[in-house]
Amino acid sequence: LLFQACMMLITFLPYTFSLMATFPENILGILLFCGCVMVIGVIQSVIVLYAFSRPFLLNEQIQISENRAFYKHHILKVIMRVPIMCFLASVFSFIFFQLSYALLAIVVFLPYISQGIKWCRSKAIGQVAESPDSMLFYTYLPNEPLNKERVEAFSDGVYAIVATLLILDICEDNVPDPAVVQKQFGGSLIAALQVYGPEYLAYFGSFATVGLLWFVHHSLFLHVTKATRFMGLLNTFSLAFVGGLPLAYQLTHEFPRDSQNELEAIQISCVIIFFAGIFQLTIWVVALYNEQETLHPYVWYSGREHVFMLAKLALYPCVALGTFFLTCVLSKFSAPIFHLMEITVPFAFLVLRLLVRITLAVVRFIFCPNRADLRTVVEEEVSETSVPFNAVVT
Repeated sequence: LLFQACMMLITFLPYTFSLMATFPENILGILLFCGCVMVIGVIQSVIVLYAFSRPFLLNEQIQISENRAFYKHHILKVIMRVPIMCFLASVFSFIFFQLSYALLAIVVFLPYISQGIKWCRSKAIGQVAESPDSMLFYTYLPNEPLNKERVEAFSDGVYAIVATLLILDICEDNVPDPAVVQKQFGGSLIAALQVYGPEYLAYFGSFATVGLLWFVHHSLFLHVTKATRFMGLLNTFSLAFVGGLPLAYQLTHEFPRDSQNELEAIQISCVIIFFAGIFQLTIWVVALYNEQETLHPYVWYSGREHVFMLAKLALYPCVALGTFFLTCVLSKFSAPIFHLMEITVPFAFLVLRLLVRITLAVVRFIFCPNRADLRTVVEEEVSETSVPFNAVVT
């Protein structure tokens, strides 16, 4: 029940954001947002206190610890940081509301600001000895482990919401009025629907883009064995741009054809798709730095799926970037080029593995004819050290 109350308040936060954006000089939006966050913090604190009063609900590592009180105080301190900052922001809103917005902006980066302060302090006065237990939870270090299943669940939720928004957009705005069909098109529904041709094309292209970005994300985390906080941050950035795809769908058919506004709208859509894909690629690059802990052996540098995964993750950023520059050069054909990109990329995914294998075979034949034997040896070594893996990938 406490968790449901917390989630109810969280769903109210976007409304408070809208109030702050629409009425930035009115402190009511700030007070509502800060009030919700403070109540959420209190509810989370009550959940923590309830859990520690019943040790069987706790993490196994905390259950066997001799210092449960330290864990309780440490978790409560982390939970209450943001509510305290919001309390200060609500107080300052009565005095100087601009400072309240600054405090709320600091809240977003508070964990990383605190880590920066600790780093500066260690350089100035030397390393301060910390309790070993203090490094186990909520350290906010880039390599701190995250629950991979929760990252995937949150990401799937975002993709589902984005796809739903696309569906609602086309269902709401692209159904002709019966009176208009009868008057202007002589009762022909097909003729009336032809007017919405660009909207339908933009919808199918946008939905295919969302679906394939989700597919790439799923393929990536299928090979990730351990997620870190830095990977979670990059994943959040990628999801932020994925959330802009409904806006891209609206922009691509909103303006008159062959106009400057249409060109700029298509270029904005290319930028959104590029960053949504490039952050996914960055997650994989970050994971490769510590591949033995974070990735399955199949996608290590010597793994059999390494090049294919690289091609899969790089496809959308490369295509979006190429489309952007093509629309700059061939501005009169910007809309056909963009829609052609959205339609052909799904087919590119279908033949991507074949293209990668052919390319590798040609390169290996030209530059390293003896590479086949070496690759076999490497795969045998990897298979000996690998753990059982999902049968879907196999």
